[in-house]
Amino acid sequence: MRASAAACFVLASGSASAGLFDDEEARRAILDLRQRVEALKQDKTDKSDKSETDRKLAEEVQRASEESAQLRRSILDLQSQLELTRADVAKLRGQNEQLARDLSEFQRRQKDMDFGLDERLRKFEPISVAVDGKTFLADPSEKRDYDANLTLFRKGDFASATNGFVDFLNRNPQTGYRASALFWLGNAQYASKDCKSSVVNFRSLISLAPEHIHVPDAMLTIANCQMESKDTKAARKTLEELVAAYPTTDAANAAKDRLSRLK
Repeated sequence: MRASAAACFVLASGSASAGLFDDEEARRAILDLRQRVEALKQDKTDKSDKSETDRKLAEEVQRASEESAQLRRSILDLQSQLELTRADVAKLRGQNEQLARDLSEFQRRQKDMDFGLDERLRKFEPISVAVDGKTFLADPSEKRDYDANLTLFRKGDFASATNGFVDFLNRNPQTGYRASALFWLGNAQYASKDCKSSVVNFRSLISLAPEHIHVPDAMLTIANCQMESKDTKAARKTLEELVAAYPTTDAANAAKDRLSRLK
């Protein structure tokens, strides 16, 4: 508006003072005035543009500031989540390590239990034994009891050996030790001067296993019992049967000697 007023003033002045300036000066004055007007217009435009630019710049700065603040919050949230994740990972790692230790301990105990179970089962599994030239399978408990009773006999504890072998035979009627147990039972009874029971068990041995290694000795002891009871006829018959059935044995040689003394 000031530019328009200035222009009117110049024009009015030009009309009033036309006589004072020549045409060249008038043109220069008009050009100068136009330049000044344009400069004022441009200055106004620049100021308006600058104000708009400042506004936009302020908006951008504000937006950038808000985005930066939001970004910082997001980073803080991520850091917090990361710390929680690290804590969870550490906790899980600790749990995994504990589980690994527990598993290792469980496996060790299981191995010990399996070993112990195998050992216990092994105590009940039949084992191969060889007694008096005969090989057979027997429960470990049978071997243990038979050996214990035989040890009692060899120590001279004939009463305990007798009771032990009787109990053993009653508890194990099908045992592979039966023939040998009958032999040692008969000997224990004979040593205890129970000839009647001794003869019964020796005859059971002869009937059960006539080829048993101890049958000749059993027959010789039967003859001894018969002689001790003054049954000479029965003793002679037993000794003759022994010599006839087992002529090459030590028992047969002893039987021959006794036969010669019986005549």
